[in-house]
Amino acid sequence: QVQLVESGGGLVQAGDSLTLSCVASGRTFSTWARGWFRQAPGKEREFVAAINRAGNTYYADPMKGRFTISRDNGDNTVYLRMNSLKPEDTAVYYCADKKAWGNMAIGYDYWGQGTQVTVSP
Repeated sequence: QVQLVESGGGLVQAGDSLTLSCVASGRTFSTWARGWFRQAPGKEREFVAAINRAGNTYYADPMKGRFTISRDNGDNTVYLRMNSLKPEDTAVYYCADKKAWGNMAIGYDYWGQGTQVTVSP
C-alpha cells in the first residue's frame, strides 16, 4: 500500500501561481510514476501531469507551458507548480501512484484525498 497526502491548495486570483505538494509513504519502492489529476464540479476526473521513476514528465496538452511537475526523491515528494491560473483550473487536485510502466495518463493504483484549488476571476 502507498499513502498519498496532498497539500497546498487554496483560493487564489486569476493569474496567480500555486504549488501543490504530494507526500508519499508506505511501499513507495513499487511506484513507477506519480501523477496529478483534477476534477471540477460536474466534470469527470482528468489527467494533469505525471513524472516517472526516470524523471521523465508528461503533461496534458492544456497544461503544457503553465504547469510543471517535479519531485524531491529524498523526501518522496512530488510537486505541481501551476502558473497563470485561470478560473477553469478550479478543481479538486489529486495525487496518484502507478506501479506498472506505460501510459502515464492512465492506470493509477493509489490515490490521495485531494486538495481544493479555487481560482477567482
